[in-house]
Amino acid sequence: MSDDVAATYVRFESPTRHARGHFPGVFVLVNGLARDGKLTPEQERFRRANNDWYDAAYPTPSKVDPTVYDHEATPGAVAWFKVTATHLIDRVPGYLEILQAHGVECRVVRSSDPGRIVYEDEFQVVVVPHDGWTGEPGDL
Repeated sequence: MSDDVAATYVRFESPTRHARGHFPGVFVLVNGLARDGKLTPEQERFRRANNDWYDAAYPTPSKVDPTVYDHEATPGAVAWFKVTATHLIDRVPGYLEILQAHGVECRVVRSSDPGRIVYEDEFQVVVVPHDGWTGEPGDL
């Protein structure tokens, strides 16, 4: 979305589609590096400590509603932070630093209407992107 001032949601994601057709988010990207054994011990400590912090700080949508990421019921569903969840967003730069160190691109996308909301809590929404959305910031 070109009008960042009006945006109510923010997402940190790969500019490249995943095999399933969506743009993987920052946590998926960093966790993938960890799964592949590519993180330094310091990066892994950061990831583990901050993932644990996030798990304690806000609800995991799939634990609240196990169908929220169902590929048939909610194809392409992805999570977006509410811009008011600054305490959660403030920790993202550490993840971005890890991605940058490994040459993994990540972009920031903002929107006031990222798609059909299939889950919402006070910190985030999970949406199915609108039809025709290509993932370009101007599409929103």
